[in-house]
Amino acid sequence: MSSIPTTSVGIVRPKTLHFDEPLELVSGKKIEQYDIVYETYGELNVAADNAILVCHALSADHHAAGYHNENDSKPGWWDICIGPGKPIDTDRFFVVSPSNLGHCSGSTGPRSIDPKTDKAYGPDFPIVTVSDWVNYQKRLADKLGISQWAAVAGGSLGGMQAMQWAVQFPDMLRNAIVIASAPKLSAQNIAFNAVARQAIMNDPNFHGGHYYEHDTVPASGLKVARMLGHITYLSDDAMGDKFGRELKNEQLNYDYGVEFQVESYLRYQGESFAGRFDANTYLLMTKALDYFDPAEKEGGNLAAVFEKVQVKFFLASFTTDWRFSPERSREIVSALTDAKRDVSYLEFESNHGHDAFLVQNDDYIDAFGAYMENIEVST
Repeated sequence: MSSIPTTSVGIVRPKTLHFDEPLELVSGKKIEQYDIVYETYGELNVAADNAILVCHALSADHHAAGYHNENDSKPGWWDICIGPGKPIDTDRFFVVSPSNLGHCSGSTGPRSIDPKTDKAYGPDFPIVTVSDWVNYQKRLADKLGISQWAAVAGGSLGGMQAMQWAVQFPDMLRNAIVIASAPKLSAQNIAFNAVARQAIMNDPNFHGGHYYEHDTVPASGLKVARMLGHITYLSDDAMGDKFGRELKNEQLNYDYGVEFQVESYLRYQGESFAGRFDANTYLLMTKALDYFDPAEKEGGNLAAVFEKVQVKFFLASFTTDWRFSPERSREIVSALTDAKRDVSYLEFESNHGHDAFLVQNDDYIDAFGAYMENIEVST
Protein backbone atom coordinates (compact mmCIF):
# COMPACT_ATOMS: atom_id res chain seq x y z
CA MET A 1 0.00 0.00 0.00
CA SER A 2 1.32 3.45 -0.90
CA SER A 3 2.31 5.74 1.96
CA ILE A 4 1.67 8.85 -0.15
CA PRO A 5 -1.05 11.00 1.51
CA THR A 6 -4.41 11.31 -0.22
CA THR A 7 -4.03 15.10 0.00
CA SER A 8 -0.99 14.90 -2.25
CA VAL A 9 -0.89 15.31 -6.03
CA GLY A 10 0.80 11.89 -5.91
CA ILE A 11 3.72 10.75 -8.03
CA VAL A 12 4.78 13.35 -10.60
CA ARG A 13 7.19 13.28 -13.49
CA PRO A 14 9.28 16.29 -14.59
CA LYS A 15 8.96 17.33 -18.22
CA THR A 16 11.35 19.18 -20.51
CA LEU A 17 10.68 21.71 -23.27
CA HIS A 18 13.37 22.81 -25.70
CA PHE A 19 13.44 26.36 -27.07
CA ASP A 20 15.40 27.22 -30.21
CA GLU A 21 14.45 30.89 -30.35
CA PRO A 22 17.25 32.98 -28.78
CA LEU A 23 16.36 34.73 -25.53
CA GLU A 24 17.57 38.34 -25.39
CA LEU A 25 18.66 39.20 -21.85
CA VAL A 26 18.53 42.46 -19.93
CA SER A 27 22.35 42.40 -19.86
CA GLY A 28 22.46 42.65 -23.66
CA LYS A 29 23.63 39.08 -24.03
CA LYS A 30 21.51 36.23 -25.34
CA ILE A 31 20.99 32.52 -24.82
CA GLU A 32 20.75 30.95 -28.25
CA GLN A 33 18.84 27.83 -27.18
CA TYR A 34 17.77 26.34 -23.89
CA ASP A 35 15.79 23.66 -22.10
CA ILE A 36 13.25 24.26 -19.35
CA VAL A 37 12.37 21.52 -16.87
CA TYR A 38 8.95 21.82 -15.26
CA GLU A 39 6.23 19.89 -13.47
CA THR A 40 2.46 20.19 -13.78
CA TYR A 41 -0.30 19.26 -11.35
CA GLY A 42 -4.02 19.08 -12.09
CA GLU A 43 -5.63 19.47 -15.51
CA LEU A 44 -5.91 22.44 -17.85
CA ASN A 45 -9.61 23.11 -18.47
CA VAL A 46 -11.17 23.59 -21.90
CA ALA A 47 -11.14 27.39 -21.58
CA ALA A 48 -7.48 27.28 -20.46
CA ASP A 49 -8.30 29.84 -17.76
CA ASN A 50 -7.42 27.82 -14.66
CA ALA A 51 -3.61 27.83 -14.94
CA ILE A 52 -1.40 28.87 -12.02
CA LEU A 53 2.31 29.59 -12.46
CA VAL A 54 4.35 28.77 -9.36
CA CYS A 55 7.74 30.52 -9.19
CA HIS A 56 10.49 29.18 -6.98
CA ALA A 57 12.89 30.90 -4.60
CA LEU A 58 16.69 30.77 -4.59
CA SER A 59 17.44 27.16 -3.71
CA ALA A 60 14.14 25.51 -4.72
CA ASP A 61 13.31 24.18 -8.18
CA HIS A 62 10.49 22.75 -10.32
CA HIS A 63 9.56 20.09 -7.76
CA ALA A 64 6.95 22.07 -5.84
CA ALA A 65 4.50 19.31 -4.91
CA GLY A 66 4.00 15.56 -4.84
CA TYR A 67 6.63 12.83 -4.95
CA HIS A 68 8.95 11.49 -7.62
CA ASN A 69 8.54 7.95 -6.32
CA GLU A 70 6.98 6.08 -3.43
CA ASN A 71 10.26 6.03 -1.53
CA ASP A 72 10.67 9.82 -1.42
CA SER A 73 11.22 10.89 2.16
CA LYS A 74 9.56 14.27 1.63
CA PRO A 75 7.39 15.96 -1.02
CA GLY A 76 8.02 19.04 -3.15
CA TRP A 77 8.97 22.29 -1.47
CA TRP A 78 5.45 23.88 -1.44
CA ASP A 79 3.40 20.74 -0.92
CA ILE A 80 1.59 22.33 2.03
CA CYS A 81 -0.05 24.72 -0.44
CA ILE A 82 -0.46 22.66 -3.63
CA GLY A 83 -2.78 19.68 -3.94
CA PRO A 84 -6.41 18.55 -3.65
CA GLY A 85 -8.24 20.78 -1.17
CA LYS A 86 -5.15 22.90 -0.49
CA PRO A 87 -4.91 26.65 -1.22
CA ILE A 88 -3.72 26.00 -4.77
CA ASP A 89 -6.34 23.32 -5.26
CA THR A 90 -5.39 20.91 -8.03
CA ASP A 91 -9.02 19.82 -8.31
CA ARG A 92 -9.68 23.35 -9.66
CA PHE A 93 -6.36 24.60 -10.99
CA PHE A 94 -3.73 23.49 -13.46
CA VAL A 95 -0.37 24.25 -11.86
CA VAL A 96 2.85 24.83 -13.81
CA SER A 97 6.10 24.84 -11.82
CA PRO A 98 9.29 25.43 -13.85
CA SER A 99 12.94 25.43 -12.85
CA ASN A 100 14.46 28.78 -13.82
CA LEU A 101 17.14 29.41 -16.41
CA GLY A 102 20.53 29.32 -14.73
CA HIS A 103 19.43 26.70 -12.23
CA CYS A 104 21.14 23.38 -11.66
CA SER A 105 18.17 21.01 -11.61
CA GLY A 106 17.71 20.38 -15.32
CA SER A 107 16.95 23.70 -16.97
CA THR A 108 19.82 25.18 -18.95
CA GLY A 109 22.40 26.72 -16.65
CA PRO A 110 26.13 26.84 -15.87
CA ARG A 111 26.46 23.04 -15.74
CA SER A 112 24.85 22.67 -19.18
CA ILE A 113 26.92 22.18 -22.32
CA ASP A 114 27.44 25.30 -24.40
CA PRO A 115 26.82 24.18 -28.02
CA LYS A 116 29.46 26.67 -29.20
CA THR A 117 32.27 25.09 -27.18
CA ASP A 118 31.01 21.59 -26.31
CA LYS A 119 32.01 22.38 -22.72
CA ALA A 120 29.98 23.39 -19.70
CA TYR A 121 29.08 27.08 -19.68
CA GLY A 122 30.51 27.48 -16.18
CA PRO A 123 31.09 31.16 -15.34
CA ASP A 124 30.41 32.09 -18.99
CA PHE A 125 26.70 31.47 -18.54
CA PRO A 126 25.21 34.99 -18.73
CA ILE A 127 23.71 36.61 -15.67
CA VAL A 128 19.93 36.44 -15.78
CA THR A 129 17.43 38.73 -14.08
CA VAL A 130 13.88 38.31 -12.80
CA SER A 131 12.72 40.08 -15.96
CA ASP A 132 14.55 37.48 -18.08
CA TRP A 133 12.83 34.70 -16.17
CA VAL A 134 9.43 36.24 -16.80
CA ASN A 135 10.26 36.37 -20.52
CA TYR A 136 11.08 32.65 -20.72
CA GLN A 137 8.03 31.84 -18.56
CA LYS A 138 5.88 33.73 -21.06
CA ARG A 139 7.26 31.52 -23.83
CA LEU A 140 6.55 28.47 -21.71
CA ALA A 141 2.94 29.62 -21.31
CA ASP A 142 2.64 30.07 -25.07
CA LYS A 143 3.90 26.53 -25.69
CA LEU A 144 1.42 25.13 -23.16
CA GLY A 145 -1.51 26.96 -24.75
CA ILE A 146 -2.01 29.36 -21.84
CA SER A 147 -2.84 32.92 -22.90
CA GLN A 148 -3.53 34.16 -19.38
CA TRP A 149 -2.60 32.83 -15.93
CA ALA A 150 -5.35 32.74 -13.32
CA ALA A 151 -2.51 33.63 -10.95
CA VAL A 152 1.25 33.80 -10.69
CA ALA A 153 2.39 32.81 -7.21
CA GLY A 154 5.57 32.54 -5.21
CA GLY A 155 7.39 33.29 -1.98
CA SER A 156 10.60 35.28 -1.52
CA LEU A 157 12.36 35.42 -4.92
CA GLY A 158 9.26 33.68 -6.31
CA GLY A 159 7.13 36.59 -5.08
CA MET A 160 9.41 38.98 -6.94
CA GLN A 161 8.69 37.04 -10.12
CA ALA A 162 4.94 37.36 -9.49
CA MET A 163 5.35 41.13 -9.12
CA GLN A 164 7.43 41.34 -12.28
CA TRP A 165 4.80 39.38 -14.19
CA ALA A 166 2.16 41.95 -13.16
CA VAL A 167 4.38 44.76 -14.41
CA GLN A 168 5.80 43.12 -17.53
CA PHE A 169 2.76 41.32 -18.92
CA PRO A 170 -0.24 42.88 -17.10
CA ASP A 171 -2.77 41.34 -19.49
CA MET A 172 -1.43 37.81 -19.04
CA LEU A 173 -2.46 37.23 -15.41
CA ARG A 174 -5.43 38.01 -13.21
CA ASN A 175 -3.85 37.63 -9.77
CA ALA A 176 -0.37 38.03 -8.27
CA ILE A 177 0.37 36.07 -5.10
CA VAL A 178 3.37 37.66 -3.35
CA ILE A 179 4.43 35.97 -0.11
CA ALA A 180 7.32 36.89 2.21
CA SER A 181 8.84 39.10 -0.45
CA ALA A 182 10.08 42.65 -1.01
CA PRO A 183 10.03 45.37 -3.70
CA LYS A 184 13.85 45.23 -3.81
CA LEU A 185 16.67 44.05 -1.57
CA SER A 186 17.86 46.19 1.30
CA ALA A 187 21.55 47.07 1.61
CA GLN A 188 21.82 44.46 4.37
CA ASN A 189 20.42 41.72 2.13
CA ILE A 190 22.74 42.69 -0.71
CA ALA A 191 25.58 42.51 1.81
CA PHE A 192 24.62 38.98 2.89
CA ASN A 193 24.65 37.90 -0.75
CA ALA A 194 28.00 39.56 -1.35
CA VAL A 195 29.59 37.73 1.58
CA ALA A 196 28.13 34.42 0.37
CA ARG A 197 29.55 34.96 -3.11
CA GLN A 198 32.95 35.87 -1.70
CA ALA A 199 33.01 32.65 0.32
CA ILE A 200 32.44 30.68 -2.90
CA MET A 201 34.76 32.64 -5.18
CA ASN A 202 37.63 32.57 -2.66
CA ASP A 203 37.47 28.80 -2.29
CA PRO A 204 40.72 27.37 -3.77
CA ASN A 205 38.62 24.85 -5.70
CA PHE A 206 36.54 27.53 -7.44
CA HIS A 207 39.09 28.04 -10.25
CA GLY A 208 37.37 31.19 -11.48
CA GLY A 209 34.15 29.22 -11.95
CA HIS A 210 35.81 26.56 -14.14
CA TYR A 211 35.85 23.91 -11.42
CA TYR A 212 34.01 21.40 -13.63
CA GLU A 213 37.12 21.17 -15.80
CA HIS A 214 39.20 20.46 -12.69
CA ASP A 215 36.82 17.72 -11.56
CA THR A 216 36.29 19.42 -8.23
CA VAL A 217 33.70 21.48 -6.34
CA PRO A 218 34.19 24.62 -4.20
CA ALA A 219 32.40 22.77 -1.43
CA SER A 220 33.95 24.69 1.44
CA GLY A 221 32.85 28.06 0.10
CA LEU A 222 29.40 26.76 -0.82
CA LYS A 223 28.97 25.34 2.70
CA VAL A 224 29.79 28.70 4.28
CA ALA A 225 27.44 30.50 1.87
CA ARG A 226 24.61 28.16 2.77
CA MET A 227 25.32 28.39 6.49
CA LEU A 228 25.16 32.17 6.28
CA GLY A 229 21.98 32.06 4.21
CA HIS A 230 20.33 29.55 6.52
CA ILE A 231 20.92 31.79 9.53
CA THR A 232 19.03 34.58 7.75
CA TYR A 233 16.12 32.29 6.91
CA LEU A 234 15.47 31.41 10.56
CA SER A 235 14.38 33.65 13.40
CA ASP A 236 16.25 34.08 16.67
CA ASP A 237 13.23 32.55 18.44
CA ALA A 238 13.22 29.49 16.19
CA MET A 239 16.93 28.90 16.65
CA GLY A 240 16.63 29.44 20.39
CA ASP A 241 13.68 27.07 20.72
CA LYS A 242 15.36 24.40 18.62
CA PHE A 243 18.92 24.58 19.91
CA GLY A 244 19.40 27.11 22.72
CA ARG A 245 22.94 26.66 23.99
CA GLU A 246 22.67 22.89 23.96
CA LEU A 247 25.98 21.12 23.58
CA LYS A 248 26.60 18.41 21.03
CA ASN A 249 28.39 16.41 23.70
CA GLU A 250 28.00 16.67 27.44
CA GLN A 251 30.88 19.05 28.13
CA LEU A 252 32.96 21.83 26.61
CA ASN A 253 36.13 20.75 24.83
CA TYR A 254 37.95 24.11 24.89
CA ASP A 255 38.98 23.82 21.25
CA TYR A 256 37.70 25.00 17.85
CA GLY A 257 35.70 21.93 16.96
CA VAL A 258 31.91 21.67 16.84
CA GLU A 259 30.61 22.02 20.39
CA PHE A 260 27.10 23.47 20.20
CA GLN A 261 24.14 21.77 18.55
CA VAL A 262 23.46 24.83 16.41
CA GLU A 263 26.99 24.58 15.00
CA SER A 264 26.44 20.93 14.15
CA TYR A 265 23.10 21.74 12.51
CA LEU A 266 24.54 24.51 10.34
CA ARG A 267 27.45 22.34 9.23
CA TYR A 268 25.04 19.57 8.28
CA GLN A 269 22.91 22.03 6.28
CA GLY A 270 26.02 23.36 4.53
CA GLU A 271 27.38 19.93 3.65
CA SER A 272 24.00 18.71 2.41
CA PHE A 273 23.57 21.79 0.23
CA ALA A 274 27.09 21.58 -1.21
CA GLY A 275 26.34 18.00 -2.25
CA ARG A 276 23.29 18.92 -4.34
CA PHE A 277 23.62 22.55 -5.46
CA ASP A 278 25.90 24.18 -8.00
CA ALA A 279 28.16 27.05 -6.92
CA ASN A 280 27.88 28.98 -10.18
CA THR A 281 24.11 28.71 -9.92
CA TYR A 282 24.23 30.12 -6.39
CA LEU A 283 26.16 33.13 -7.70
CA LEU A 284 23.59 33.67 -10.47
CA MET A 285 20.57 33.36 -8.20
CA THR A 286 21.88 35.83 -5.64
CA LYS A 287 22.68 38.31 -8.42
CA ALA A 288 19.09 38.03 -9.70
CA LEU A 289 17.94 38.93 -6.19
CA ASP A 290 20.32 41.89 -6.01
CA TYR A 291 19.25 43.32 -9.36
CA PHE A 292 15.48 43.13 -8.81
CA ASP A 293 14.02 46.65 -8.63
CA PRO A 294 10.93 47.19 -10.78
CA ALA A 295 10.70 50.85 -9.73
CA GLU A 296 14.24 51.75 -10.82
CA LYS A 297 13.14 53.16 -14.19
CA GLU A 298 10.53 55.29 -12.42
CA GLY A 299 13.06 56.87 -10.08
CA GLY A 300 12.08 54.55 -7.25
CA ASN A 301 8.37 55.39 -7.49
CA LEU A 302 6.77 51.96 -7.14
CA ALA A 303 3.24 53.40 -7.18
CA ALA A 304 3.90 54.82 -10.66
CA VAL A 305 4.90 51.33 -11.80
CA PHE A 306 1.77 49.75 -10.33
CA GLU A 307 -0.51 52.29 -12.02
CA LYS A 308 0.11 50.31 -15.21
CA VAL A 309 -1.05 46.97 -13.78
CA GLN A 310 -4.60 45.66 -13.62
CA VAL A 311 -4.20 42.44 -11.64
CA LYS A 312 -5.38 41.75 -8.11
CA PHE A 313 -2.72 41.22 -5.47
CA PHE A 314 -2.58 38.96 -2.42
CA LEU A 315 0.34 39.61 -0.08
CA ALA A 316 1.36 37.82 3.09
CA SER A 317 4.22 38.33 5.54
CA PHE A 318 5.37 36.78 8.82
CA THR A 319 6.20 38.51 12.08
CA THR A 320 9.67 37.04 12.67
CA ASP A 321 10.87 37.21 9.07
CA TRP A 322 13.78 39.64 9.28
CA ARG A 323 15.18 38.76 5.84
CA PHE A 324 12.04 40.06 4.08
CA SER A 325 10.27 41.71 6.99
CA PRO A 326 6.57 42.68 7.11
CA GLU A 327 7.67 46.28 6.61
CA ARG A 328 8.87 45.35 3.11
CA SER A 329 5.48 43.83 2.23
CA ARG A 330 3.78 46.93 3.57
CA GLU A 331 5.89 49.03 1.18
CA ILE A 332 4.35 47.07 -1.69
CA VAL A 333 0.85 47.41 -0.21
CA SER A 334 1.30 51.16 0.22
CA ALA A 335 2.42 51.56 -3.40
CA LEU A 336 -0.51 49.48 -4.66
CA THR A 337 -2.93 51.52 -2.54
CA ASP A 338 -1.46 54.78 -3.84
CA ALA A 339 -1.91 53.42 -7.37
CA LYS A 340 -5.53 52.51 -6.49
CA ARG A 341 -4.98 48.82 -7.22
CA ASP A 342 -6.89 45.89 -5.69
CA VAL A 343 -4.76 44.42 -2.87
CA SER A 344 -5.33 42.06 0.06
CA TYR A 345 -2.65 41.90 2.75
CA LEU A 346 -2.27 39.76 5.87
CA GLU A 347 0.52 39.47 8.41
CA PHE A 348 0.82 36.18 10.29
CA GLU A 349 2.31 35.27 13.64
CA SER A 350 5.11 32.76 13.23
CA ASN A 351 8.43 32.03 14.90
CA HIS A 352 9.89 30.39 11.76
CA GLY A 353 11.45 33.52 10.24
CA HIS A 354 11.69 33.77 6.46
CA ASP A 355 11.04 30.03 6.09
CA ALA A 356 7.53 30.54 7.50
CA PHE A 357 5.93 30.54 4.04
CA LEU A 358 7.12 26.92 3.66
CA VAL A 359 5.82 25.76 7.05
CA GLN A 360 2.34 24.62 8.06
CA ASN A 361 0.46 27.50 9.68
CA ASP A 362 -3.31 27.09 9.83
CA ASP A 363 -4.10 30.82 9.72
CA TYR A 364 -1.82 31.35 6.73
CA ILE A 365 -3.12 28.28 4.88
CA ASP A 366 -6.76 29.17 5.55
CA ALA A 367 -6.37 32.78 4.42
CA PHE A 368 -4.41 31.80 1.33
CA GLY A 369 -7.05 29.20 0.50
CA ALA A 370 -9.90 31.67 1.00
CA TYR A 371 -8.32 34.08 -1.47
CA MET A 372 -7.74 31.35 -4.05
CA GLU A 373 -11.34 30.14 -3.74
CA ASN A 374 -12.49 33.53 -4.99
CA ILE A 375 -10.51 33.24 -8.23
CA GLU A 376 -13.10 32.45 -10.88
CA VAL A 377 -12.35 29.74 -13.42
CA SER A 378 -14.53 27.97 -15.98
CA THR A 379 -15.97 24.60 -14.98
